[in-house]
Amino acid sequence: MSDTVTTWYLEQTAASDLAPARVPDPAAGVRIVRAEVPSPELSRFLYSAVGADVAWTDRLVWPRERWQAYLERPGVETWIAYERGTPAGYVELDAQDGGTVEIAYFGLLPDFRGRGVGGHLLSYGTARAWDLAGRWHGREPTRRVWVHTCTLDGPHALDNYRKRGFRLYDTRTEPAADGAAKPA
Repeated sequence: MSDTVTTWYLEQTAASDLAPARVPDPAAGVRIVRAEVPSPELSRFLYSAVGADVAWTDRLVWPRERWQAYLERPGVETWIAYERGTPAGYVELDAQDGGTVEIAYFGLLPDFRGRGVGGHLLSYGTARAWDLAGRWHGREPTRRVWVHTCTLDGPHALDNYRKRGFRLYDTRTEPAADGAAKPA
């Protein structure tokens, strides 16, 4: 493992920035569903299953109550991709002040990587970030969607964000922390 971690910050500033990936063939049985009932156990499962091999550790210490409080915040949404009924990955949206939505977490379980699901899930999740205000009374319309990824994430993450129309606006390189965690 490197002694440093490089983090790239990317954004879209208009819904028209989104360059959608192709939709998987219906025969593949891929569908994306919002988890509308906040479930700490489900979110922890997705977080740990997707992040196990890419050093996501910061939320592993969260007690159930912290997960519940986070998931109940207005504008936090979890969208899950399923392939023939099996969870394949997820995208977590976190609405922030000023019409900003962060793609807080995005990824696939290892067995589903490289099968065309990731680009579709990112496209779908980004579109849901752009129309998020319509699902949450009192939220301002989205004016910016942002995400960060780093050298600890999967090797195709940065390229996938760029292909979906995200533009780089900042890069930071910092010393790697012990027990490397996804930077906030």
